[in-house]
Amino acid sequence: MLIALERGIRGGKWFSLCDKAASLRSLNAAFAKVKANDGARGVDGMTIGRFEAHLDENLARLHRELMEGTYLPRPVRRVVIPKPGSKEGRPLGIPTVRDRVVQTALKAALEPIFEKEFLDVSFGFRPGRSCHQALSRVWRVLCGGAGYVVDADLRKFFDTIPHSAILDGLRAKVSDGKLLSVVESFLTQGVMDGWSWEPTDEGTPQGSVISPLLANIALHGLDLMAESQGLKLVRYADDFVILTESAEQADSALSSVREWTERSGLQLHSDKTRIVAYGQGEGFEFLGFHFRNGDIAPREKSIQRIRDLVRDKTPRQSGRSLSATIADLNPCLRGWFGYFKASPLVVFASMDGFVRRRLRAMLDVRNGKHPKPRGATNQRWPNAYFEQAGLFSMKTARLKRSTPSWVKD
Repeated sequence: MLIALERGIRGGKWFSLCDKAASLRSLNAAFAKVKANDGARGVDGMTIGRFEAHLDENLARLHRELMEGTYLPRPVRRVVIPKPGSKEGRPLGIPTVRDRVVQTALKAALEPIFEKEFLDVSFGFRPGRSCHQALSRVWRVLCGGAGYVVDADLRKFFDTIPHSAILDGLRAKVSDGKLLSVVESFLTQGVMDGWSWEPTDEGTPQGSVISPLLANIALHGLDLMAESQGLKLVRYADDFVILTESAEQADSALSSVREWTERSGLQLHSDKTRIVAYGQGEGFEFLGFHFRNGDIAPREKSIQRIRDLVRDKTPRQSGRSLSATIADLNPCLRGWFGYFKASPLVVFASMDGFVRRRLRAMLDVRNGKHPKPRGATNQRWPNAYFEQAGLFSMKTARLKRSTPSWVKD
């Protein structure tokens, strides 16, 4: 397959892929990835441990069903997780372990084929690509003189992708009917919400192993349209911006996007899609950052999210020791800093101060002290006290960096 990817294939389409995805070697490799990712149980209650206890038997059954065309996925289990900045929450679909194994094997077979086709403007959920690379691309284009930004939002994208858009994209490169039927069965497997089963006539569940790849296949046409018109598009899954030099170019680009989405059965969010006059001081948000006046910083929702997380981990009546609390906080603080490390120093100084105030209030209550006034509290628990206790300091970490990450890369 790797040789064929290099040399190309006759007719530009792939046949007999299912036997590769369904081989016991492929399924074993897929299970290893599923086990490494862990994850909750699906509607059948099967855990990874129980599946592994009879691994050879389970994989042999999957191989036989896939090759005979009798494999049918179970419905996904719906859970709703908090969505920053929204009261609705984000629905996730949790497939069963056996379905995650099959999806992982399918993804391993399909991804190299479509990676040969995907364009450089796409960064989301692709091997060797990241949010920071997408952000760096946006930053470079802005520094190159782009004064207008089409800030677009696809309304409920994963929930409303027409199945035809996915399957047509697959059929453009794959002619294995058996494999296509398995993918289609995942699209129509339905959702279990409590004890109620709901059909899935459109969309692909967030949380599914193969959904990000299918989403990129469905949006590949948008990338091609932008390329054909010379538009400077930067896309991370369904989150994308188009950067232009003039208002007229931005208007034209937005019109093209609207036409493409309508043809594809998708819908732009009317309240969240807009043209931003970046060169005239207006700002926009992309992948958690706020861009404005030649500066980048975490958007307000990103700051609020980490503050809420710190509050949850530092209740004033906590019974945990300071060392245990810091051990719980540090991975979150390091992760947030790692993502937003290109931001100005003042952002991290402010965040450090907030974390220390939370810890001081917790220590004061524990020691029978009133947390106010701040001066007395600071004297009781100076900054050096928390540094010696091992608290991660974003400001210190930022000062140790010789360059501000991807902004100057």
